[in-house]
Amino acid sequence: MTEVGNARRILIYSHDSFGLGHLRRCRVMANSLVEKNQNLSVLILSGSPIIGSFDFKSRVDFVRIPGIIKLRNGEYTSLSLHIDTEQTLAMRASIIQHTAETFDPDIFIVDKEPYGLKGEVADTLDMLKARGTHLVLGLRDVLDDPALLAPEWKRKNVLPALENLYDDIWVFGVKQIYNPLTGLDLSARIKRKITYTGYLQRSVSSATDPAILSEMTEPYVLVTVGGGGDGEVLIDWVLRAYEGDRQPPLAALFVLGPFMPPETRANFRDRIQKLDRVWAVTFDSHLETLMQEASAVVAMGGYNTFCEVLSMNKRALIIPRTVPRLEQYIRSTRAAEVGLVGILIDDDVRSSDTMLTALRQLAQQNRPSEVVIPGLLDGLVNLNRLVRLRFKTVDKRALERNAAVAAGRALN
Repeated sequence: MTEVGNARRILIYSHDSFGLGHLRRCRVMANSLVEKNQNLSVLILSGSPIIGSFDFKSRVDFVRIPGIIKLRNGEYTSLSLHIDTEQTLAMRASIIQHTAETFDPDIFIVDKEPYGLKGEVADTLDMLKARGTHLVLGLRDVLDDPALLAPEWKRKNVLPALENLYDDIWVFGVKQIYNPLTGLDLSARIKRKITYTGYLQRSVSSATDPAILSEMTEPYVLVTVGGGGDGEVLIDWVLRAYEGDRQPPLAALFVLGPFMPPETRANFRDRIQKLDRVWAVTFDSHLETLMQEASAVVAMGGYNTFCEVLSMNKRALIIPRTVPRLEQYIRSTRAAEVGLVGILIDDDVRSSDTMLTALRQLAQQNRPSEVVIPGLLDGLVNLNRLVRLRFKTVDKRALERNAAVAAGRALN
């Protein structure tokens, strides 16, 4: 354990309501921070409906704000409340600000969206800035195609926040893979705030193995689509390779995802039950254990899955989605170029023979550990180092503020 002096508080904002990506990244950070700093408490703000399904270490807690999701037409709607979007957003903003005001964090980490979903964190940022809280924007390694990101951030007027509000920008990746702010016209001041931490290493922490492992009687490939809301194409493509006359070399365990539509999930389960070497689960909060026990991985290539593939040193076939964002495509393409993973691009034909060939070639791939990229998995080590350094900055600001107040009183 490493002591941080007096009791400290970190507030993390994750706007996720649909999908698992942001929530899982924030959970890994929070658990690592309290594990390495015994006087630290971390509170997560999240709109995820399944945040309670995950294990958190002692001194990590969460506040569940009303869920909101983005529709295919780009509009937002309440996830479960029968109230309009504006009312839901107003509730979320109020809860966020009240929580921040009461919790009074030393550091506030905002995940991905500089102003929060539809600007819901803007007032909270202003309030905490005035209090002397250290404000951090945390970014995954890839945001989107620069041609799309630049106009999006211009429309949202993001750069003033990076210039004037945030003290730090932490990129949870390495520059050798990608610079998430490529294509943006950043000032020298903003560039000085950017630190690449490395990817956030994952480990197996579950005391009990997932029940499905007791049924796995031979080496298997883990097929995972994250939350599952847009994983139908990948699941169907891989499954058809197992339904053919020529079998892939490994058995398969499909993780369908908690957000896959129930009818779609039921259809896949019916098909899987007819096969001898294929199993399926809907969701397991200890995906790291399933991956650790797997011989190889087939996935869409989201940030967390990529971190797990690197951490567990697994041969992986990535089939990235290309809509609505190119994030997965950019990440997997760059990773494949340096030899960390294999990649298969959806050609809209999705031949079962093409998938069968790709599954057979998995065994010939290098493991990620055979590629040397300095600092690749140092994300959690550097996160803790940065946090301890920033606590010193907060202390310095407090001393200066107290001195200024004392001087003002003396003049009066």
